[in-house]
Amino acid sequence: MRPFSKFCVLLFTAGLLAVPASGTAASKSKSKKKKTKTEAVSKPKVDKYTKMFVNDKSCETAQGPFLTLHKLKGKLYAEVPLKTIGREMLIASTISEASDTNLGTIGYKPKDPIHVKFTRIDTTLYLSEAPVPPLYDKNDPHMTKAISRSTLPAIITSFNFICYNRDSSAVVVDMTKFFAGDNAQLAPMSNSNNGLISITGKFKSDGSAIDQIKAFEDNVTIKSYLSYSVSASLLGLVQLKKDEPMTMKVTRTILLLPEESMRPRLADDRIGIFLTGLSRIDGKKETIEDFSVINRWDLQPKDVEAWKRGELVEPVKPIVFYLDDAFPALWREPIRRGVLRWNKAFEKIGFKNVMHIEDFPKDNPDFDPDNLKYSCIRYVPAAVANAMGPSWVDPRSGEIINASVLMYNDVVRLANTWRFVQTSQVDERVRGKELPDDVFQETLEYILAHEIGHTLGLMHNMAASSAFPVDSLRSASFTQKHGTTPSIMDYARFNYVAQPGDRGVKVTPPDLGPYDEYVIKYAYTPLPDKKDLFDEEKTIRGWIDEKVGDPIYRYGRQQLIARYDPTALEEDLGDDAMKAGDYGIANLKYILSHMEEWISDEEDPDLSKRIRLYESIAGQFARYVNAAMLNVGGIYLKQVNSNTAGGPQAIAVPKERQRAALKWVLAKMKDSSWLEQPALTEKLPLHVDLSSILRFNFCRAFFTYYKNVMLSSHISDNPYTPQEYMNDLYDIIFENTVKGRSLSPSERLIQRMFVDAAADVAASEAKRMKLGGIAEAYAPSVDEIALLGLDDTGLVERYLTPLREAEEEHGKGFVASKLWNADALSHGYGWQYNVQLRSIDESRALFVNVNDRILKLLRSRVKSASGETRAHYQGMIYVLERSLFPSQKN
Repeated sequence: MRPFSKFCVLLFTAGLLAVPASGTAASKSKSKKKKTKTEAVSKPKVDKYTKMFVNDKSCETAQGPFLTLHKLKGKLYAEVPLKTIGREMLIASTISEASDTNLGTIGYKPKDPIHVKFTRIDTTLYLSEAPVPPLYDKNDPHMTKAISRSTLPAIITSFNFICYNRDSSAVVVDMTKFFAGDNAQLAPMSNSNNGLISITGKFKSDGSAIDQIKAFEDNVTIKSYLSYSVSASLLGLVQLKKDEPMTMKVTRTILLLPEESMRPRLADDRIGIFLTGLSRIDGKKETIEDFSVINRWDLQPKDVEAWKRGELVEPVKPIVFYLDDAFPALWREPIRRGVLRWNKAFEKIGFKNVMHIEDFPKDNPDFDPDNLKYSCIRYVPAAVANAMGPSWVDPRSGEIINASVLMYNDVVRLANTWRFVQTSQVDERVRGKELPDDVFQETLEYILAHEIGHTLGLMHNMAASSAFPVDSLRSASFTQKHGTTPSIMDYARFNYVAQPGDRGVKVTPPDLGPYDEYVIKYAYTPLPDKKDLFDEEKTIRGWIDEKVGDPIYRYGRQQLIARYDPTALEEDLGDDAMKAGDYGIANLKYILSHMEEWISDEEDPDLSKRIRLYESIAGQFARYVNAAMLNVGGIYLKQVNSNTAGGPQAIAVPKERQRAALKWVLAKMKDSSWLEQPALTEKLPLHVDLSSILRFNFCRAFFTYYKNVMLSSHISDNPYTPQEYMNDLYDIIFENTVKGRSLSPSERLIQRMFVDAAADVAASEAKRMKLGGIAEAYAPSVDEIALLGLDDTGLVERYLTPLREAEEEHGKGFVASKLWNADALSHGYGWQYNVQLRSIDESRALFVNVNDRILKLLRSRVKSASGETRAHYQGMIYVLERSLFPSQKN
């Protein structure tokens, strides 16, 4: 075997050496194939992350340390680092573009940001609510355990797991549905607009898509197109839209909150600052304590020691606003001044250069005005005569992290109207068709500064203007020093008290009032030597205690749905509504009598300007009368606490002042014929005289004030009783009937409306019960809402006629109850709440008595009356008999 084997080996070797070249190549090819096959088997498989987000060149990636976003084939993927899971975040929506600006205001954030964090159970990633636990002693392990158990994050949604990134430090999930789907929490429009407009939007997935993604150090943005089929109606009465297409481009920001939040500052309801609610738990106390902290920016001095020495120092983080490049050129400089004027208040507490304003950057590709990181002043090209200054906060501390000012185009119309109607009696510059540039800029600067006040945390202070004596507003020396009000956060507007011939009188509010500086001191003065918010309490409460009793520093809540206090109103000036009203009405008569002289047919050929100003003059007259009306049954309110001296929180307006206001108002109702200026009104289209319309609206509201008088008398030691109120009404309204005289048209209208209101009391009682008490007393009528600017949306003014009809059917207060929901008006958050009156309501007996008295009077006078007066009496007798003796109806 061995020789044979050896021979075979030799032969085989020789054979190999004798193989031709082609055979060698073939052998090498086979060997190579085997080798390639072996390598293919041993090569690692391409992982899913690399295949989708690295190798696929169609993938768009925005990479950041907080989150990385991938947009691939129309889908949005988020790469969430494991270290980010559990960190608290805010997610907010901003409208960037819209096909219908009536439903989507550019730059507006339609909902508060949602406070969230990522949580994980096994391999599933969730987005969960981030609860704000009560403050407690963290050194107590038992309390720590109890709090942990009771603050489990509520899950909002889960995300489909895709893969881990290449080093397994992050998980990748699909977020397409959350940001390009029908997401109620981030929806760019709500299903209602303050209760007046019912909006239903059917989401259209085929018209929605992810557009653009960006990532930064502590935030990411996702832009989406969202489409709907929209229907809208006004209180179910008027169909505004029916299945109309609507598309918005919406920017969503996910913002990482700092792990340590700002030190909060305790609120005090004697000063007007927007609030955030927190709670505290102490095992030694019988209940969990709810309390409020103020909303404010985190301002800390760069050099604390220099600040302590009294030097002006810059803040670590100044407040920066970015100015929209879409603003008309004329607007830009007054907007800048309106922002920077607030630096004067910060200088009083040791800061300099707190407020900054910069143009939208042209060379910064990362800048996005719709990103929650940037606070912007936006121009809105919409026919709305308004501006607003909302802000958004860290719910853990009240720290303001973003603010916006939205300036609508028709704020120009607002400025023109205010200055003409309120100041043209003394300011010749405003008497033309359009305001001169300098006057417009002066007015716009005030409007913008007011809104900036809101972005700094300041609420409206509607009591401010009542601090000044009325006659002081005619003094040049006083007004040049103080302006028209101690706070620009009041709706004090312009000096309608100044009379023709009052020389040198300032007609505008101050740059900032002493109250405004006082609020800035409370909110922003650093207290570095205090260990926490409770250690600060004695100091900050002391600042307010020092000012107690000084009307300059008094805070009066805005009274939207319940209007008790006649000294805390919108659109008024001075400490005496009747005296200010007399001055104001005299000025309106002067202005109206000269309007044809000041604005000619050549300047205003279609009368549009003069018609608008004429209607505004009538509206201004109504505001003066309304301010006086609220003294009837009025209650002075004071915000007090245990350290506040000076008596109770609620004091009835003195009896004689209520009676004087009643007489004043009824006199103005009777004498409003001055509004009819034939030189102007004969040029108008077919219309009912404005004086008749105003009398009708006055009476409709005023004859419900018996409810106000009930509550006011209930708390008074020397009350103006409902019976006295009814007796005074009877004596004034039926004075000429008692004396057997013929009646003027205005007197007939007032009598007829009073009898209708008295006769209808039973039906109105039933309707009031249906309203659940919202119209018990003091609720504003729809006309008051429009006149006093209580509706920021502009919807009430736009749809005034159908809303009046709704109020006719459902009673005064119906529209107010729809306009403001209970959450927005919760006690302690800046709004005055309403008081239930059912337990003291004796209106039925009151009206039966007065109806009987009127009926007896009319029966005794009807035969001796003649013409229109007699027919008028007969009609009222018919109404009263049907009310008092319903069983005798045919």
